[in-house]
Amino acid sequence: MKRRWRAIFVVFGVLFGFTLVHARMMPKPNPDKLWRFITKDAPYEKWGQWGDHTGIQPGAAPHGKYHKVFVNKRGIYSPEAPVQYGTIVVKMNYADAGARNLNAVTVMYKVKDYNPEAGDWFWVKYMPDGMVETYGRPQGCIDCHAGHAENDYIMVHAFGDDDE
Repeated sequence: MKRRWRAIFVVFGVLFGFTLVHARMMPKPNPDKLWRFITKDAPYEKWGQWGDHTGIQPGAAPHGKYHKVFVNKRGIYSPEAPVQYGTIVVKMNYADAGARNLNAVTVMYKVKDYNPEAGDWFWVKYMPDGMVETYGRPQGCIDCHAGHAENDYIMVHAFGDDDE
């Protein structure tokens, strides 16, 4: 009986864009759990990219000269700001256009009621090996992205543009 209810919920969830499994899998706003999620459970390099920001792109401080951005399905399928809770944006920050020298991996993770004053974003800066440099509500991240609050603090994708 339990399996039947789970199957019904999964079918219902697929029709309406969520699943019990997906909800259970999402990590808490914790840098170690988030790193495991984006590198092991749901590897970010298999995710999509916003159509208006694909491949290696020129970057700026503090992220590096070049970057490549990956977005999970919740972010990809968010047609307008604000994005859906559970959206994860991963930015690989490079020193060169050839993407040979990874400097850091920076992440924005939208968590309901985490930080309403700054769009409910949980921020993390990882070193290439997964060591955490900063996380949580870093004022530097918030201050820089605040200029894009109307775009849900997202700087690399303009909602409303054709992103296919």
